[in-house]
Amino acid sequence: MRRAARMAAVLLAAAPCALFAAPPGDWPTYGHDKGGQRFSPLDQITPANVGSLAVAWTYHMKTGGEGTRFRGSQATPIVVDGRMFVSTPYGRVVALDPTSGRELWVAEIAGAPPSLRGVEYWAGDAATAPRLFFGTRDGRLLALDAATGKPAAGFGDGGAIDLKTPEILGHESLEALSGKAAGPAGVYGMTSPPIVWGDLVITGGATQEVPVHGASGDVRAWDARTGKLRWTFHAIPKPGEPGHDSWAPGSAEGRSGVNVWGFMTVDAERGIVYMPFGAPAWDRYGGDRPGDNLYGSSLVAADARTGRYLWHFQAVHHDIWDVDLQAPPLLFDARVGGRTIPAVAITTKSGLLFMLDRTTGEPVHPIEERPVPASTVPGEKAAPTQPFPVNTPPLARNSFALDDIADLTPEHRAFCTDLVVGKGAVFGGPYLPLALDRPTISFPGLQGGSNWGGAAFDPTSGLLFLNTSDLGQVSSLVAAEPGSPLPYKLGPLNSRFQQGETRLMCQKPPWGRLSAVDTATGKVAWQVSLGVSDTLPEGLRDTGRPSAGGAIATAGGLVFIGATDDSRFRAFSSRTGEALWTWRLPASAHATPVSYRGADGRQYVAVVATGGSLLFSAIDSDAIVAFALPADKQ
Repeated sequence: MRRAARMAAVLLAAAPCALFAAPPGDWPTYGHDKGGQRFSPLDQITPANVGSLAVAWTYHMKTGGEGTRFRGSQATPIVVDGRMFVSTPYGRVVALDPTSGRELWVAEIAGAPPSLRGVEYWAGDAATAPRLFFGTRDGRLLALDAATGKPAAGFGDGGAIDLKTPEILGHESLEALSGKAAGPAGVYGMTSPPIVWGDLVITGGATQEVPVHGASGDVRAWDARTGKLRWTFHAIPKPGEPGHDSWAPGSAEGRSGVNVWGFMTVDAERGIVYMPFGAPAWDRYGGDRPGDNLYGSSLVAADARTGRYLWHFQAVHHDIWDVDLQAPPLLFDARVGGRTIPAVAITTKSGLLFMLDRTTGEPVHPIEERPVPASTVPGEKAAPTQPFPVNTPPLARNSFALDDIADLTPEHRAFCTDLVVGKGAVFGGPYLPLALDRPTISFPGLQGGSNWGGAAFDPTSGLLFLNTSDLGQVSSLVAAEPGSPLPYKLGPLNSRFQQGETRLMCQKPPWGRLSAVDTATGKVAWQVSLGVSDTLPEGLRDTGRPSAGGAIATAGGLVFIGATDDSRFRAFSSRTGEALWTWRLPASAHATPVSYRGADGRQYVAVVATGGSLLFSAIDSDAIVAFALPADKQ
C-alpha cells in the first residue's frame, strides 16, 4: 500500500471524459470545468493585444457598515448564465452583472462568514431551480436560489444544514478517549467551496491541527435538493477498510486532520471524485501515530455515486512536515508515446508534481521511492523513503546549503548568516525531519511549494502551468510541559526563513516561480521568476515572490496570474513564458482569476485583490477588478 491500492477494474474505465461541459463563455466552477483545468476557450485576448488590456470595472465588496478595516479574501468568482457569483469576507454572497460589475442581489449570511474561496453552482433540474452552495467557517452548508439569493426552499432547515454532526464531532466518541486531549467541538468548518456532481454536493472540511484529537476529516455527499446525507468516505479508514493497517493499533481513534480543506475535482463522465487529503494532526511530530497513516497527505479516488474507495496515492508517508495535499487534482488527457491516457496531476507543498492514470492510480511517468533522512527525535520514526517523480524535477527549492545564503545586500546577508550559523541551524536535503532543541531549516516550507491554488492546463499544447514558492521555514521541537498529550512542542524560534521587517528570504533567489511542464514527457518546458521585491534597489528586484492562488490559461495563448505578494496581475505567453503584461493592483491578489464573455461580446479577465492570506501581505483593498480590451483593440 506504499504507492497505491487499486481496484481490479475501475468503473466505466473505457468511457470518454466530459471535462468541457461548461458553455464556452462561462466560468461555472472554481476550476472552470469539474476536472479543474482552468482553461478558457476564449481567444479574443492574445499575445499581440494583451498590452492594451485595461480595467473595465471594479466592484467594492465592503459597504462601509463593517468599520474601517479591510478583510482578506481568496475567492474566485464564478460566472454562469450572465451572472457573476462571489462570496465576500463581509458576511455576504453577491450576484453581479459580469459586464458592468453592477450589483444584482445581495445575500446577508448570518453567523460566521461564507467560505473564504468562493461558491459552487448547481444547474438544478425540471423541478428545482439553480442553486449556489457554500460552507461557512462555523460548519454549515448553505444553499441559495441562484436567481434571487434567497435561501433555497426544501434544502435542510431554511436552506442550511449543520455539518457538525455527532459522527463528525464524536469521531468514535471522544468521551471514550479518556486521558486524551480533544479539540474544541466547534473546530470544524469550510474554507473552500464544495464540488457538485449530478445531484450531489460533496464537502470536505477544515479541522484543527492541534490538539490531535477532535473532529473527523471525513468527506460527505449531500442531496442537492433536500440536504439529506447520501454517503460518507472515512478519511481515516475504519477496521476492515483498506488502509486501516497503516496505523498502529489505537493511534487512529479520535484522530483529527486527514481532511480535504482545499478543492476536489470530478471525472464527470466516469463518476469519480478525487479528494486531496491533508496531514494527520499533529503534523510536526508523529511518534504517537507510527506507520504511513492513510489517507494522510494522499490523493484518493472514490465512486462519486456511493463514496466507495477506488484507489489512492500517498504523496507523503507519515507526514511530519505539514505537506498537506490541498490543490485541486487536475484532470487531463496525457498523450504519451502515441497513447492517450486519462490522467490526474497532483501537486504538493514539497514542490513535486505527480501524474497518475486517473482510472487506476498507476503512474503516467515514473515515480520512485527514494531514501530520506531519519529523525533524531526520540520516539519519532520517520518513513525511510518518500515518492519522487523521475521525469519532473522539483518545481521549488527542497534543499539548502551554506553557499545558498542570500547575498543581495550586506545587511541582509549578515542577518541571514547569523540565523543559520549563529543559531546552529540544521539543514540539508528534502524531507529533513525537525531536530530536537536545534533550529531546522526546511524547504520549501509550510507555505512553500505549490499551495491550494494548484495548476492550470492547456489541452491544445499539453502544457501544465504551476506557480510555486520557495518560502523556507525555521523551527524545532522542544520538550513539552509535563502532562501534555504529546512529548514535544514547537520551539521558540518558529518563523519563515526570512528577515521579518524586510520580507526578504534568506536564500538566494528566485523565491517564486511560474513553470510550464510538458505532460507528454514530464519535462519542464519553461520556467520563469514570478514577482518582484520592491524594497530592493533597482537591478536587484527581479527575485520572484511567494504566491497564494493560481493561474489560468486561455485559448488566446496566455497565462494569467495574480497570486504574488507584490500586488501585481500578470499575463505570460503560454508558449514561451515571456512576460507580456503587468498591472499594479490596489492589493495583492491571493486568489485565482477567471475569464468569461460579457454581454457585449468582449472577453473579460477578473480577479479578487484584497491582500492577506498566510503570506501576510497588506490588506489594503476590497476590490474585484475586471479587465477587457478597449473596443478598438479587439
